[in-house]
Amino acid sequence: MNYLLIFPIVFPILAGALLALIGFKNRRGRNIYLLITSVINSLLILFVIMNSEKIGEFHLLDIGKGLPIVLEADGLGKIFAGLIALLWPIAVSYALEYMVHEGGENVFYTFYLITYGITCGIAFSENLLTLYVFYEFLTLVTLPIVMHGMKEKNIAAGRKYVLYSIGGAAFAFIGMVFVLNSAGSTDFVYGGLFRAFLTGTEASVLRIIFVMTFFGFGVKAAIFPLHGWLPSASVAPTPVTALLHAVAVVNCGAFAIIRVIYYIFGTDLLYGTWAQNLCVIMSVITIIYGSSMALKEQHFKRRLAYSTISNLSYMLFGASLMTPEGLTGGLAHFVFHGIIKITLFFVAGIVLCKYEKAYVDEIYGYGRKMKVTFGAFTIAGLALMGVPPTIGFSSKWQLLTGAAESGGVLGTVGIIAILISAVLTAIYIFSLIFRAYFPGAGFNMDTIADIKDPGPLMKVPLIVLSIIIIFLGVFSSPLIDYISKVAEGLI
Repeated sequence: MNYLLIFPIVFPILAGALLALIGFKNRRGRNIYLLITSVINSLLILFVIMNSEKIGEFHLLDIGKGLPIVLEADGLGKIFAGLIALLWPIAVSYALEYMVHEGGENVFYTFYLITYGITCGIAFSENLLTLYVFYEFLTLVTLPIVMHGMKEKNIAAGRKYVLYSIGGAAFAFIGMVFVLNSAGSTDFVYGGLFRAFLTGTEASVLRIIFVMTFFGFGVKAAIFPLHGWLPSASVAPTPVTALLHAVAVVNCGAFAIIRVIYYIFGTDLLYGTWAQNLCVIMSVITIIYGSSMALKEQHFKRRLAYSTISNLSYMLFGASLMTPEGLTGGLAHFVFHGIIKITLFFVAGIVLCKYEKAYVDEIYGYGRKMKVTFGAFTIAGLALMGVPPTIGFSSKWQLLTGAAESGGVLGTVGIIAILISAVLTAIYIFSLIFRAYFPGAGFNMDTIADIKDPGPLMKVPLIVLSIIIIFLGVFSSPLIDYISKVAEGLI
């Protein structure tokens, strides 16, 4: 039964390849194919999650002596896979209406489906080698959709993306080689592989390697100063940027860092050392930097991109506290931010796609005409600020609790950073909401008389996501309890 682990990975990859071979000319037929394929794969993921104990691990292949590619659905992987299964079909539905005006849809959807499978591979990786292989494939399959349209700005963004990614991959590769040489394995083991190397020269060297690996994977998690590719990638079609900022790339970076801290090097080796201090400090700096740049940025999607940079480091901060409480907060934000941010990007994409408005000063009065669209934006914006009873409040509360319980200077600094970021977030989100709903006494509403909500393929995802944001905010306890057990190594 363990072979079932390969299905959620291989199925969308083969479906994407088949799409390229068929070359659908009928849009309706292709849309049905894409929706059915994405839903089936989400069901496959859910089946694996629900039967993970029976399924166990699956040894896929060996790429060399002592270098196995192995799949397993452990507690942490199931959290990530569940988020993927939830958001991907929603993103596909949105893309079906959005991509009509972009062109090159068959090529786009080919890589969009393949990316689904590769991301699942990262979630279900049983060891660092397997994660690294899928991680590198992720760069390759997302590059064409970042560059979709092949305009000069898309090519420049793709070049920047791949250069940053290759640099990060080099550092992560060095870290993986040291891990394999020192531990003789790259298997994920809660508590780490180096409990016998807690003092002496070996421990000092391992901490240096950890920091190198942290920043290597931190490229995709957009930690300062390795964040530059992310705002540039906002030129990609919104179905791409929505998944880049919510699931497929940036969360993979955060996920890999959590794996490295808790399942490879271990908190016993890192806690209270300069290596931990550096990771917490850089996370805090990124939280403030991202929020500050978002407040300054006037381009709608780039503002949200800088917001993502900030919120990714909420996750890294929680993980870098190296306590179960901190990890619980980081993982809660890992899940909830993905839902929030994909909703916000969907709204920005609708305004851009339907009315070619890319800047925040161009949406005056739109909230009164696009009631569903900006209603969803308002709900997601309140969640991003951490207003109860939304999911944003739940995750930020867990982060603040984890920081307070960790004590010390770093915990206090983190709390201050999160509170400052919350104030900045309120300003840059409310400024958008006010423009949309309160254009001012002198504004002529006749100038936007033709503005309206998009069709059902875009509108329904916004409604579904808005309901999820509120529902999981009110009934977050079961999920938080599960996450806390994963953070404690019990699942």
